[in-house]
Amino acid sequence: MNHGEPATILLIEDEEDIQQMVSYNLVRKGYRVVCADSGEAGLADVERVTPDLVLLDIMLPGLDGMAVLARMRANPRTSAIPAIMLTAKGEERDIVAGLETGADDYIPKPFSPRVLLARVEAVLRRRRPAGGGQTAKVLEHHGLQLDAGRRLISFAGNPVAATATEFDILQILLRRPGWVYSRQQLIEQVRGVGHNVTERLVDVLVAGLRRKLGAAGDFIETVRGVGYRFRE
Repeated sequence: MNHGEPATILLIEDEEDIQQMVSYNLVRKGYRVVCADSGEAGLADVERVTPDLVLLDIMLPGLDGMAVLARMRANPRTSAIPAIMLTAKGEERDIVAGLETGADDYIPKPFSPRVLLARVEAVLRRRRPAGGGQTAKVLEHHGLQLDAGRRLISFAGNPVAATATEFDILQILLRRPGWVYSRQQLIEQVRGVGHNVTERLVDVLVAGLRRKLGAAGDFIETVRGVGYRFRE
C-alpha cells in the first residue's frame, strides 16, 4: 500500500447480504474492495490482486476459510498479507483454529459496520511503516532482530514470517526485556481496551510466535499465574 493510495481489501464471503453490507461500508470509508464468493476464487484473487488485507469467512463453498488461509501462509508471495477471519458463531474453537493458522484478527458474526471498520483500520495501521519523521527503532537481543519501521523480524540473519499480532506482541516484549506483561496487558496494547480475548487465545498467539521463532522462541518465558516476559 503506497502512501496516499486507498488500501485494497479482498473480501471472500459467499453470503450475498453480508458481502454487500461489508463491501458497501468499506467503499464508503474509502477502501478499494474486491469480492470473491468461494475459497478457490478468493485464493486466485489473493495472487492476482495482492491485497493489503483479506477478510475471510470460515464457512465457504469448496475450499473453506481455514484452507484458504493455510495456503496463503504457505505461499511466500502471500504469506505476509494480513487476514481477518469472519467466524459464524464466534466459538472459541473456530477462533483458536484461525489464529493457529495465521489469522491476524477475527470478527464474530453478527457484527456491526462500526466494529468491522475499527478492526480493519487497526490491522492496516499496524502494518504501516513508521513515519512522520520518526526514526524507526531496531530492537536486537540474543541474535533476534526486530525492525519496527520495516515490520521485519530476523533471527541469526534468517527472516521470520509473523502475523501483525505476533509482530506486535514480540515488539512489546522486546522493548523491556525482563518486564512481565499479563495476557490482558498484551492484548490491550496490541488491539486496544475492550477487545474480548480469553487467556487461552493469548496463549495460542504466543505459542504460534514461539514456533515461528524456532530456537529464539525459548527467550519468551512464561511467568506462571501472570503472563510473559522476554528473557533479559
